[in-house]
Amino acid sequence: MSDHLPNLDPSLFDDVKPSTPGEHKPRILLLYGSTRERSFSRLLVEEAARLLEHFGAETRIFNPSGLPLPDDVPVDHPKVQELRDLVLWSEGQVWCSPERHGAMSAVFKAQIDWIPLELGAVRPTQGKTLAVMQVCGGSQSFNVVNQLRVLGRWMRMFTIPNQSSVPKAYMEFDDAGRMKPSPFYDRVVDVMEELVKFTLLLRGQQTHLVDRYSERKESAEQLMNRVNQRSI
Repeated sequence: MSDHLPNLDPSLFDDVKPSTPGEHKPRILLLYGSTRERSFSRLLVEEAARLLEHFGAETRIFNPSGLPLPDDVPVDHPKVQELRDLVLWSEGQVWCSPERHGAMSAVFKAQIDWIPLELGAVRPTQGKTLAVMQVCGGSQSFNVVNQLRVLGRWMRMFTIPNQSSVPKAYMEFDDAGRMKPSPFYDRVVDVMEELVKFTLLLRGQQTHLVDRYSERKESAEQLMNRVNQRSI
């Protein structure tokens, strides 16, 4: 994947870097929702990854090809474990799906359904940042990004305000799979820049921000029940 960015004006960017020297780069996982050979959600994700790396992030893209249907295989299936390991690795994520029948694709939803709300004592998505995007075969729609926002909230993620919806995606990429210069490309730049900024702003604060009274109360009651158990 070429990292060349011919459509950017580098003089227009702020310096988006970790505030503390020596901190690792923001770790961003990108998911897409089609296994077609020329998948426009994949091409958009690859373009987003180039931008994220330009802004100083480290990126990983998960290939959903070969991922079984949810619950159709044990959780130790290699593709399931690959996905879950990447989710745990990430600090932020980008979700991009094509719109099919007015909704996200089954390929994309299957990926989310393989990610549990809890893995033992670890919540793999809680407190992570999220950017949402969609590609459309026809006119611009926001059905998928709206659904992805609902999913992000359910997965206890911080979804950034900006988003991208690319209409007639087949017209927005050249033969080499690169996104053409356009206002739609500029919006993708906006979204990725914002994602990196939010990821850095929230770094180290997630545990505090997602700490809940009801869960602290439940944990205190569990501790009390254990301590007060009579010896047998």
